[in-house]
Amino acid sequence: MASNLKGQDLISVNSLSADDIQRIIALAGRQKRDLKAGKAKPVLAGKAFVLYFEKPSLRTRVSFQVGIAQLGGTSLYLSSEDTHASRGEPMEDTGRVLSRYAQGIIYRAYRHELVQLMADAASVPVINALSDFSHPCQAMADLLTIYEKKGKKKHIKVAYVGDGNNVAHSLIYTLTRVGIDLVIAVPKGYDPDTAVVSRGRRDAAAAGSEFQIVRRPADAVRDADVVYTDVWVSMGMEKEEAQRRRAFKGFIVTPELMALAKPDAIFMHDLPAHRGEEVHEAVMESKQSVIFDQAENRLHAQKAILTLLCGD
Repeated sequence: MASNLKGQDLISVNSLSADDIQRIIALAGRQKRDLKAGKAKPVLAGKAFVLYFEKPSLRTRVSFQVGIAQLGGTSLYLSSEDTHASRGEPMEDTGRVLSRYAQGIIYRAYRHELVQLMADAASVPVINALSDFSHPCQAMADLLTIYEKKGKKKHIKVAYVGDGNNVAHSLIYTLTRVGIDLVIAVPKGYDPDTAVVSRGRRDAAAAGSEFQIVRRPADAVRDADVVYTDVWVSMGMEKEEAQRRRAFKGFIVTPELMALAKPDAIFMHDLPAHRGEEVHEAVMESKQSVIFDQAENRLHAQKAILTLLCGD
């Protein structure tokens, strides 16, 4: 993705440079302050956006629709069940049609390749609101939260405990690129995609940050500034639930595990969380938990993305 983001798609953080990421985060911070000061600018006035969702959602749907309204635009929520997708209409045709009605498409999909098909066919920006491979909007909100809580400095250490999934992929692309140290603790067989790991190692080397994958949560969390986890069973993986519960036994973030991190470490989770599974209730409700600040920042990060891709 070019440094001028206007008119571009956001399918994966991999298409963003470190400068692009910092532009999004800086604008998100300004727009957050403007909103709280009652000075939000209607940069999407007269523009319409379609939220095309295959998966249910709370944070993603509400934060996008509220954010678009705050920026002066309008939005329409469209479930894939309301379309002819189930009857075989090609994704390419859907993308072309929606491009005639709207100035942007926000697509929450099961399969990443369908988001790419939509983007290839559409003549307006397509934003990936979650796929099985990537969750770029979440990663931008995560980085905004880390900077707010820990300052914008290098060698902040983030420990991610859990599945090498779409959230892990987007964190790898984002954090290694901006100079934040990342250690991922994951059971064998559930590693992030090898191409993502390879790119993360190259980006970390270029940025002067550290990136590791380990097998023991304690090895990742020790002396961390941020401890992050996600669900063990993502939507669409329900058939693997029993197998995953066995594989991830011991990967729960408990108060005892958090005690290995720095005393002022924060706890993050992209939500929804399964309390008592990947994270202990006491950690979720502790003073170290910033999960609801993190959820709020989806609104601000996504407004910045919309502004840079589609705004006036």
